Amino acid sequence: MALVNTIVGALKSAAACRYAVPTSSSLLQRHNRLALGNNYNGGSAFYSNITVEKKGKKNNVGFIQLNRPKALNALCDALMKELQTALSDFSKDEEVGCVVLTGSNKAFAAGADIKEMQPREFAEVYKGDFLGFWNSISLFKKPIIAAVNGYALGGGCEIAMMCDIIYAGEKAKFGQPEILLGTIPGGGGTQRLTQAVGKSKAMEMVLTGDQISAQEALQFGLVANVYPVEELVDKVMEKAEKIASMSQIATGMAKEAVNSSYEMTLAEGIHLERRLFHSTFATEDRREGMTAFVEKRPANFINK
Repeated sequence: MALVNTIVGALKSAAACRYAVPTSSSLLQRHNRLALGNNYNGGSAFYSNITVEKKGKKNNVGFIQLNRPKALNALCDALMKELQTALSDFSKDEEVGCVVLTGSNKAFAAGADIKEMQPREFAEVYKGDFLGFWNSISLFKKPIIAAVNGYALGGGCEIAMMCDIIYAGEKAKFGQPEILLGTIPGGGGTQRLTQAVGKSKAMEMVLTGDQISAQEALQFGLVANVYPVEELVDKVMEKAEKIASMSQIATGMAKEAVNSSYEMTLAEGIHLERRLFHSTFATEDRREGMTAFVEKRPANFINK
């Protein structure tokens, strides 16, 4: 309970999110960014609650870091809107083939911003579809990977599960503690967690607010792998760069096929998969990939 009180206290005492106010310096940086094309170096100047850049040897991985350290990266509206904007930019950037979403070593995100939510009333959240736009993460068409160190609780666990792959640092903690605040998950936690770990474990976590370790998350299938804390981001970047080197058309189709398995019957899913597979034969990248294999050379995909 002391741990819960520490987390809740950090969220309640967090300062309200604020948007960055453009200055003459930031406007000049924006002009330089536009002049240079899709260059996200220094892009954090345009955000208050996240940092955004492009990484990798080929500059083809979008990298987003949640950046509200005093609030354990609590997910206020402003942060989530900035995240939505960053993902929209990366979706339009033809160089970017994969995105990594991470937080700090202490917290990926310790949940939604309780101070921001506490005064809200039913009519406001219902009519405004509160949290509805969070789903933009799961609708992002390019592969997105969550690199989770520290706490991924409540909304933090939910946005991690919206990503295509989760990798965890060995000290990561996952949980849906909303029940301790007299409410329930509202960003997909009851649905995605159940699909990931099964009904019984999901029910235990949701009804008690208990957390699971990174090793337990790996055992239950919530995460793909666990790495030492200091190595996590580097290991995830290796995976992201490998994914980004593939045909973006093929990775998009593969993502669509896998995600559809949650929504369709087996027969429907196999039918969709086969049609998407057939569709790859209309692409230059499929031709190049198979030709490169036959000729025993690396493929040079052009995303066409």
